[in-house]
Order: sequence, then structure tokens, then C-alpha cells
Amino acid sequence: MIPTHIEHIGIAVKDLEASIKYYEDTLGMKCYAIEEVKDQKVKTAFFKVGQTKIELLESTDPSGPIGKFIEKKGEGMHHMAFAVNNIEEKLQTVKERGVRLINETPRKGAEGLQIAFLHPKSTNGVLTELCEKKEEQ
Repeated sequence: MIPTHIEHIGIAVKDLEASIKYYEDTLGMKCYAIEEVKDQKVKTAFFKVGQTKIELLESTDPSGPIGKFIEKKGEGMHHMAFAVNNIEEKLQTVKERGVRLINETPRKGAEGLQIAFLHPKSTNGVLTELCEKKEEQ
């Protein structure tokens, strides 16, 4: 299983607007998209650095995954996302290799991606996301 590239790095933040301001005013980057993913209880903001994206994640509900993450660990790196081709096949491959899956099947994520997470207990402590851009049907 060889990823095509790092799709994005997800960073959990308490205040999306303040975090956007930091990335824009301090680092000189430009936020190109803000999106809410209601079923994941999160609002996202995206920046590009070369081919890689930074995804800021603000919880819209304390009981959501980002809300729980910030409560337990505070703000910071949440996950590393890799772009893959044929995400369903890649999930099966890593499962066969003993990796614990959080998502057995892909689901809709931000920016129209199909996503699935691998459990950090199987990935050296790093929550890992596989992403695939599906062509519009």
C-alpha cells in the first residue's frame, strides 16, 4: 500500500477564527475554504503548503470526536492523512496486515473526499486517515 502523497495534516483547535488569523497573519498563508461536516460535529478550515494541506478542526459539539480530543489532550496535531487510490482495497490490505480500523468502510469527509481512519494503537500512536477523491458520478 503506497500513498500517493500526504493529503493533509489535521490540527484540532478550540477557536477556528483565532487559528485562521494566526496562519494568515503570522505565517502568511491564505485560508481557501471553510466547511462544516455536520455528521462529524466539526468545522474545518484549509490552507495549502505546496501539495499538502493543513486542516484546522474546531468542534461544533463537545461530544464530537474533536471536542473529546481537545478535552483529553488539548489543541494540537490530531491526524495525518494520506491520499490513496482505491480506498476500499487499501482498507482491506491494512486490515489483513493486522491494523485496527476505526472505519471499516469509507465515509464522506470534507472537500468531497472519501475517508477512513486507522486506529492509533495500530499506527505507532498517530491517528491515520486514508483519503480518496472520488470522481463525481
